[in-house]
Amino acid sequence: MDVLGDLMARDRRSSRLALRVESTDRTYTYHDFITTSYKAGNVLRYLGVRKSGRVALEPVALPETLLTFFGAAQLGAVTSFDTNTEARVTLVDVAREDEFDLPPGQKLAVYGGPPDQPSTTHWEKEVWSENPAVHPELVAPEDVALVADGVEYPHRDLLFAANQVVTDFGLGPNDEVALCAPISHPGAVVAGVVAPILAGGTIVVPEGDPNVDDAVLVVGDGEYDTETVAPDDVLSET
Repeated sequence: MDVLGDLMARDRRSSRLALRVESTDRTYTYHDFITTSYKAGNVLRYLGVRKSGRVALEPVALPETLLTFFGAAQLGAVTSFDTNTEARVTLVDVAREDEFDLPPGQKLAVYGGPPDQPSTTHWEKEVWSENPAVHPELVAPEDVALVADGVEYPHRDLLFAANQVVTDFGLGPNDEVALCAPISHPGAVVAGVVAPILAGGTIVVPEGDPNVDDAVLVVGDGEYDTETVAPDDVLSET
């Protein structure tokens, strides 16, 4: 696989579990996860996101943010898990809508309920109604997919690091990876999001004091009773 969009190929759609968020008891199969990523990308395109455009996501590991990350990657757009950065589209919880007064040319989208302002996009509504068409953009491995703390990470580097995690920990289609680190850290994105999807496994976002007994790998800095990788160690060799 050369770019993150390859992880969302139609032939990877199946009934296997791709994502489980324990705090909201929400799950996505690979079929739903991949199809919804197409819809998320098409909403971004409708809002004016093009190749190399910026998308700012609230740094929380929820379906809305993770699906939008993959949707943006399919467009060749650049994602930041920092809503204080300038972006064509900023996506946050509806409770934060009043915090933003974006200048012309920048769009605010919210999830978790309908917005108060007519200029704000209701994310769930638009994604639900969008056509799940594959995006026509040609994305190259050297195109930037993620930016964090001023550092740009191309698709190539993210996939290389994710493949290293898959290899080092022997991840496979039946494995769960517990994401216990802030999604704002690029190492957490690689090991806790990209790596399990690359392996065909499951991203698990635990609730509160995480019970990760079933996880093959934990992404975080704490002490757990299973194998752990610290986000700082994930991208050190790319």
